[in-house]
Amino acid sequence: MSLDAKTIAALADRVQHAQDNVHTLTKLTDDHPTMTVEDGYAVQEECLRRWLARGDRLVGRKAGLTSKAKMQQMGVNVPGFGMLLASYARPENGTIEMDQLLHPKIEAEIAFMTKDELSGDVTVEQVIAATDYVIPAVEVIDSRYENFKFDLPSVIADNSSSSRYVSGGRPLDATKVDLRTIGVVIERNGEIQALGASAAVLNHPANAIVMLVKHLAARGQSLPAGSFVMTGGITEAIPVSRGDNVVARFQDMGSISFRFV
Repeated sequence: MSLDAKTIAALADRVQHAQDNVHTLTKLTDDHPTMTVEDGYAVQEECLRRWLARGDRLVGRKAGLTSKAKMQQMGVNVPGFGMLLASYARPENGTIEMDQLLHPKIEAEIAFMTKDELSGDVTVEQVIAATDYVIPAVEVIDSRYENFKFDLPSVIADNSSSSRYVSGGRPLDATKVDLRTIGVVIERNGEIQALGASAAVLNHPANAIVMLVKHLAARGQSLPAGSFVMTGGITEAIPVSRGDNVVARFQDMGSISFRFV
């Protein structure tokens, strides 16, 4: 880390104010060019401490930048990680209010619900063994940075653009499905916007959790049993607007639908 605790707290103030009051920011690195990825995670952790203090609940984690193209674009070789809070969850077949968002985009993902704790260096096989079920999910990402433009330390400080998520469809036993070959179609207002297969996420979505657990271990943490983990976008992120109806169809796992109002 290059920034001291006072600066980390001040940056957490900026990020939290933007999130709470739905306004944009300039990149944090514009004012703090020496800011590192570790500084970004320190801001994220400080924000989490404040969210929990005001009554929110940590339900799990998310991985972003999980495609090779996105990692190369950002000049990193591991994903970025964020927190999933109970307040982010929205019901399947429900609505998401646009006045709480800036410039949202949607991503279809495979989510894991763990039944056992995971810690240290783990394998894909150990992740699957520790998984209660996998379930379709759609994440609504909404960077607080102007024009959705950011660098890695800044986006991590902004909780990796976390905003809302919807899960639904049909949960499956992770040991009974090939998690690399799940086809996904995203429709907006009845028109296909993106197609993909789950292998786009690090060749296997469970690899995102392998990297997440390693990331947590480096900070003296583990992934608890009962964690909900979103493993990253299978397709590119699709911009949405007020009035849009979204349907994400997952091969052999059903579909998720909701509307922006």
